[in-house]
Amino acid sequence: MQNTDEQIRKMLELKETIIEKMSKYQDEIDFLQKNLDVLDVVLKGSSFTKASALAKNTTIEEEPDILDTHEEPLEVKKQIIDSKDGGVIANAFVTPDQVSIVLEDGIGLTPEIPPLKTFFIERIIGEMKKIDDVDVRDGKINKESVIDCIINKNGSAIREIIIKNYRQKERIDEIINTATWSLTRMVENSSK
Repeated sequence: MQNTDEQIRKMLELKETIIEKMSKYQDEIDFLQKNLDVLDVVLKGSSFTKASALAKNTTIEEEPDILDTHEEPLEVKKQIIDSKDGGVIANAFVTPDQVSIVLEDGIGLTPEIPPLKTFFIERIIGEMKKIDDVDVRDGKINKESVIDCIINKNGSAIREIIIKNYRQKERIDEIINTATWSLTRMVENSSK
């Protein structure tokens, strides 16, 4: 049975649509896999107890509440590790006011390398900013409390990424995880 030109054109359009959707979902899968890989590396490097034993252990010390500003400012340091080679890309320092992601010397990433702007700044920080802007309109926070992202450079290379006014403890993990994924992808893209 011979297909008509119209049928062939529709099949080609369907094929293109399927390829586009597969690509979109593959990016999401890659993002999730990178985060899982990073978590695995961090857990392997910092845990001497099986995860199953942790669930049963009720005397585990909880991480101090970094938003508690009644005491001296607390600074928490987390390493951002390349999931492929296990090397440190950057260190994240968390204080009650900001998250500072300081790149290791010699990394040499520039802000133009994808996906820093399109994913991390526009999608992740941008969405948080939209929520904060609504909170400003609703009178829940003042304009000075809106999340902000600053990139400090040494020449053309990124020296540090500062996220001010993250305000919510829940945002810290998202910021660090997506920064990890973005920086890992940037390292990959810069070596192509």
